[in-house]
Amino acid sequence: MKLKGQTAIITGAASGIGAQTALLLSQEGANVVLVDLNSCSKTLAAIQETRKDAVFLECLGDIRDPEFVSATIARASDKFGELHILVNNAGTCSRLGLDTMTLDMWDRDMETNVKAAFLFIQSVVYPHMIEQKYGRIINISSVSGLNGGVTSGGKKDGRSGPAYSASKGAIIALTKWVAKELGEHGITCNSVAPGATESAITAGVEYDVGGQAIKRIGTPSDIAEAILYFATSESGYTTGQVLKVDGGYSFG
Repeated sequence: MKLKGQTAIITGAASGIGAQTALLLSQEGANVVLVDLNSCSKTLAAIQETRKDAVFLECLGDIRDPEFVSATIARASDKFGELHILVNNAGTCSRLGLDTMTLDMWDRDMETNVKAAFLFIQSVVYPHMIEQKYGRIINISSVSGLNGGVTSGGKKDGRSGPAYSASKGAIIALTKWVAKELGEHGITCNSVAPGATESAITAGVEYDVGGQAIKRIGTPSDIAEAILYFATSESGYTTGQVLKVDGGYSFG
Protein backbone atom coordinates (compact mmCIF):
# COMPACT_ATOMS: atom_id res chain seq x y z
CA MET A 1 0.00 0.00 0.00
CA LYS A 2 2.55 2.55 -1.19
CA LEU A 3 -0.08 5.28 -1.56
CA LYS A 4 -2.22 4.65 1.51
CA GLY A 5 -4.11 7.78 2.52
CA GLN A 6 -3.11 9.75 -0.57
CA THR A 7 -5.46 11.15 -3.19
CA ALA A 8 -4.85 10.78 -6.92
CA ILE A 9 -6.62 12.60 -9.74
CA ILE A 10 -6.58 10.74 -13.07
CA THR A 11 -7.95 12.23 -16.29
CA GLY A 12 -9.20 9.96 -19.04
CA ALA A 13 -10.09 7.37 -16.41
CA ALA A 14 -12.99 5.74 -18.25
CA SER A 15 -10.83 3.34 -20.26
CA GLY A 16 -7.36 2.31 -21.38
CA ILE A 17 -4.30 3.67 -19.61
CA GLY A 18 -6.35 5.95 -17.36
CA ALA A 19 -8.61 3.15 -16.16
CA GLN A 20 -5.69 0.84 -15.45
CA THR A 21 -3.83 3.61 -13.66
CA ALA A 22 -6.83 4.36 -11.46
CA LEU A 23 -7.13 0.67 -10.62
CA LEU A 24 -3.44 0.28 -9.79
CA LEU A 25 -3.21 3.41 -7.66
CA SER A 26 -6.34 2.36 -5.80
CA GLN A 27 -4.85 -1.06 -5.14
CA GLU A 28 -1.86 0.74 -3.63
CA GLY A 29 -4.17 2.53 -1.20
CA ALA A 30 -4.94 5.82 -2.93
CA ASN A 31 -8.29 7.54 -2.97
CA VAL A 32 -8.98 8.09 -6.67
CA VAL A 33 -10.72 10.91 -8.50
CA LEU A 34 -11.85 9.64 -11.89
CA VAL A 35 -12.17 12.37 -14.51
CA ASP A 36 -13.58 11.81 -17.98
CA LEU A 37 -16.14 12.98 -20.49
CA ASN A 38 -17.64 9.48 -20.46
CA SER A 39 -18.93 7.32 -17.62
CA CYS A 40 -16.26 5.63 -15.51
CA SER A 41 -18.64 2.88 -14.38
CA LYS A 42 -16.45 0.05 -15.71
CA THR A 43 -13.39 1.45 -14.00
CA LEU A 44 -15.29 1.87 -10.74
CA ALA A 45 -16.60 -1.69 -10.93
CA ALA A 46 -13.04 -3.01 -11.37
CA ILE A 47 -11.80 -0.92 -8.46
CA GLN A 48 -14.57 -2.08 -6.14
CA GLU A 49 -14.01 -5.70 -7.13
CA THR A 50 -10.34 -5.61 -6.15
CA ARG A 51 -10.58 -3.30 -3.13
CA LYS A 52 -13.79 -3.35 -1.14
CA ASP A 53 -12.90 -0.31 0.95
CA ALA A 54 -11.89 1.84 -2.00
CA VAL A 55 -12.84 5.51 -1.77
CA PHE A 56 -13.42 7.36 -5.02
CA LEU A 57 -15.02 10.34 -6.72
CA GLU A 58 -16.27 10.48 -10.31
CA CYS A 59 -16.21 13.82 -12.13
CA LEU A 60 -17.65 13.88 -15.64
CA GLY A 61 -17.15 16.79 -18.00
CA ASP A 62 -14.97 18.54 -20.55
CA ILE A 63 -11.39 18.82 -19.29
CA ARG A 64 -10.80 21.73 -21.69
CA ASP A 65 -13.30 23.84 -19.73
CA PRO A 66 -11.63 25.92 -16.99
CA GLU A 67 -14.82 26.00 -14.92
CA PHE A 68 -15.13 22.21 -14.97
CA VAL A 69 -11.49 21.80 -13.98
CA SER A 70 -11.84 24.25 -11.08
CA ALA A 71 -15.03 22.54 -9.92
CA THR A 72 -13.35 19.13 -10.10
CA ILE A 73 -10.42 20.23 -7.94
CA ALA A 74 -12.81 21.87 -5.47
CA ARG A 75 -14.93 18.71 -5.19
CA ALA A 76 -11.84 16.56 -4.70
CA SER A 77 -10.47 18.89 -2.05
CA ASP A 78 -13.79 19.04 -0.21
CA LYS A 79 -14.03 15.25 -0.14
CA PHE A 80 -10.44 14.24 0.55
CA GLY A 81 -8.62 17.31 1.84
CA GLU A 82 -5.04 17.17 0.55
CA LEU A 83 -4.42 16.29 -3.12
CA HIS A 84 -1.18 14.40 -3.67
CA ILE A 85 -1.06 12.99 -7.21
CA LEU A 86 -2.17 14.30 -10.60
CA VAL A 87 -2.06 12.11 -13.70
CA ASN A 88 -2.75 14.06 -16.90
CA ASN A 89 -3.61 11.14 -19.14
CA ALA A 90 -6.64 12.11 -21.27
CA GLY A 91 -5.84 12.70 -24.91
CA THR A 92 -7.01 12.69 -28.51
CA CYS A 93 -5.15 11.82 -31.70
CA SER A 94 -5.94 12.93 -35.23
CA ARG A 95 -4.10 10.89 -37.88
CA LEU A 96 -4.62 13.01 -40.99
CA GLY A 97 -1.58 14.60 -42.59
CA LEU A 98 -0.74 18.28 -42.60
CA ASP A 99 -2.36 18.72 -46.01
CA THR A 100 -5.78 17.44 -44.95
CA MET A 101 -5.94 18.25 -41.23
CA THR A 102 -8.60 20.80 -40.33
CA LEU A 103 -8.26 23.59 -37.82
CA ASP A 104 -10.92 21.91 -35.65
CA MET A 105 -8.81 18.73 -35.51
CA TRP A 106 -5.70 20.72 -34.64
CA ASP A 107 -7.51 22.63 -31.89
CA ARG A 108 -9.05 19.45 -30.44
CA ASP A 109 -5.68 17.72 -30.02
CA MET A 110 -3.88 20.79 -28.72
CA GLU A 111 -6.60 21.73 -26.25
CA THR A 112 -7.22 18.19 -24.96
CA ASN A 113 -3.58 17.19 -24.75
CA VAL A 114 -1.96 20.47 -23.63
CA LYS A 115 -4.49 23.06 -22.46
CA ALA A 116 -6.28 20.60 -20.17
CA ALA A 117 -3.01 19.49 -18.59
CA PHE A 118 -2.07 23.14 -17.96
CA LEU A 119 -5.46 23.81 -16.36
CA PHE A 120 -5.24 20.82 -14.02
CA ILE A 121 -1.64 21.52 -13.05
CA GLN A 122 -2.40 25.15 -12.30
CA SER A 123 -5.53 24.30 -10.30
CA VAL A 124 -4.01 21.53 -8.20
CA VAL A 125 -0.63 23.16 -7.56
CA TYR A 126 -1.96 26.55 -6.42
CA PRO A 127 -2.62 26.35 -3.55
CA HIS A 128 -3.01 22.65 -2.73
CA MET A 129 0.35 20.99 -3.47
CA ILE A 130 2.41 24.05 -2.55
CA GLU A 131 0.64 24.44 0.79
CA GLN A 132 1.26 20.81 1.73
CA LYS A 133 4.81 20.96 0.28
CA TYR A 134 4.31 17.68 -1.54
CA GLY A 135 3.01 16.60 -4.91
CA ARG A 136 3.49 14.17 -7.76
CA ILE A 137 2.51 15.30 -11.27
CA ILE A 138 2.70 12.76 -14.08
CA ASN A 139 1.99 13.88 -17.65
CA ILE A 140 1.37 11.24 -20.28
CA SER A 141 3.20 12.27 -23.43
CA SER A 142 4.21 9.90 -26.25
CA VAL A 143 7.26 8.86 -28.20
CA SER A 144 5.52 10.80 -31.00
CA GLY A 145 6.42 13.94 -29.08
CA LEU A 146 10.08 12.94 -29.34
CA ASN A 147 10.35 11.59 -32.87
CA GLY A 148 7.61 13.34 -34.83
CA GLY A 149 5.06 10.55 -34.95
CA VAL A 150 4.97 6.77 -34.79
CA THR A 151 4.36 5.19 -38.18
CA SER A 152 2.02 2.23 -38.45
CA GLY A 153 3.08 -0.32 -41.03
CA GLY A 154 4.58 2.36 -43.23
CA LYS A 155 1.16 3.82 -43.98
CA LYS A 156 0.73 7.57 -44.02
CA ASP A 157 -2.75 7.37 -42.48
CA GLY A 158 -1.45 5.22 -39.63
CA ARG A 159 1.04 7.80 -38.44
CA SER A 160 0.01 9.99 -35.54
CA GLY A 161 -0.76 13.41 -36.97
CA PRO A 162 1.07 16.74 -36.65
CA ALA A 163 -1.21 18.12 -33.93
CA TYR A 164 -0.77 15.01 -31.78
CA SER A 165 3.01 15.04 -32.18
CA ALA A 166 3.20 18.77 -31.52
CA SER A 167 0.96 18.52 -28.47
CA LYS A 168 2.95 15.67 -26.96
CA GLY A 169 6.18 17.57 -27.58
CA ALA A 170 4.60 20.51 -25.79
CA ILE A 171 3.67 18.29 -22.84
CA ILE A 172 7.30 17.20 -22.53
CA ALA A 173 8.46 20.83 -22.51
CA LEU A 174 5.75 21.75 -19.99
CA THR A 175 6.83 18.86 -17.76
CA LYS A 176 10.40 20.15 -17.63
CA TRP A 177 9.29 23.72 -16.98
CA VAL A 178 7.02 22.69 -14.13
CA ALA A 179 9.73 20.46 -12.65
CA LYS A 180 12.14 23.40 -12.47
CA GLU A 181 9.50 25.70 -11.03
CA LEU A 182 8.16 23.44 -8.29
CA GLY A 183 11.05 21.30 -7.12
CA GLU A 184 11.77 23.60 -4.18
CA HIS A 185 8.22 22.99 -2.93
CA GLY A 186 8.59 19.22 -2.71
CA ILE A 187 6.67 18.68 -5.95
CA THR A 188 7.99 16.51 -8.77
CA CYS A 189 6.78 16.54 -12.36
CA ASN A 190 7.64 13.75 -14.78
CA SER A 191 6.33 12.33 -18.01
CA VAL A 192 5.66 8.82 -19.24
CA ALA A 193 6.00 8.49 -23.03
CA PRO A 194 4.26 5.36 -24.30
CA GLY A 195 4.96 3.76 -27.63
CA ALA A 196 2.23 1.83 -29.44
CA THR A 197 -0.17 0.80 -26.68
CA GLU A 198 -3.59 -0.82 -26.65
CA SER A 199 -6.13 1.99 -26.26
CA ALA A 200 -9.06 3.68 -27.96
CA ILE A 201 -6.56 5.88 -29.81
CA THR A 202 -4.80 2.88 -31.38
CA ALA A 203 -7.91 0.77 -32.03
CA GLY A 204 -7.90 -0.51 -35.60
CA VAL A 205 -4.30 0.55 -36.22
CA GLU A 206 -1.75 -2.17 -36.89
CA TYR A 207 1.82 -1.64 -35.73
CA ASP A 208 4.89 -3.42 -37.03
CA VAL A 209 6.64 -4.43 -33.81
CA GLY A 210 9.29 -6.52 -35.57
CA GLY A 211 11.87 -3.79 -35.17
CA GLN A 212 11.31 -3.41 -31.43
CA ALA A 213 13.43 -5.12 -28.82
CA ILE A 214 10.23 -6.39 -27.18
CA LYS A 215 8.10 -7.60 -30.05
CA ARG A 216 4.59 -6.82 -28.93
CA ILE A 217 2.32 -3.85 -28.54
CA GLY A 218 2.17 -2.34 -25.07
CA THR A 219 -0.71 -2.76 -22.65
CA PRO A 220 -2.31 -0.20 -20.33
CA SER A 221 -0.76 -2.12 -17.42
CA ASP A 222 2.73 -1.54 -18.83
CA ILE A 223 2.15 2.20 -18.75
CA ALA A 224 0.35 2.22 -15.40
CA GLU A 225 3.30 0.54 -13.68
CA ALA A 226 5.59 3.34 -14.88
CA ILE A 227 3.09 5.94 -13.67
CA LEU A 228 3.01 4.25 -10.27
CA TYR A 229 6.75 4.74 -9.84
CA PHE A 230 6.48 8.47 -10.47
CA ALA A 231 3.46 8.66 -8.13
CA THR A 232 5.28 7.25 -5.10
CA SER A 233 7.75 8.72 -2.63
CA GLU A 234 10.37 6.40 -4.17
CA SER A 235 10.74 8.86 -7.06
CA GLY A 236 11.34 11.81 -4.77
CA TYR A 237 14.73 12.63 -6.31
CA THR A 238 13.51 12.23 -9.88
CA THR A 239 11.91 15.14 -11.71
CA GLY A 240 11.72 16.63 -15.19
CA GLN A 241 12.24 13.19 -16.73
CA VAL A 242 10.64 11.51 -19.74
CA LEU A 243 10.39 7.75 -19.36
CA LYS A 244 9.87 5.98 -22.67
CA VAL A 245 7.77 2.85 -22.26
CA ASP A 246 7.83 1.59 -25.82
CA GLY A 247 9.23 -1.93 -25.90
CA GLY A 248 12.55 -0.65 -27.15
CA TYR A 249 11.07 1.13 -30.14
CA SER A 250 13.48 4.00 -29.59
CA PHE A 251 16.74 4.41 -27.73
CA GLY A 252 18.76 7.38 -26.61
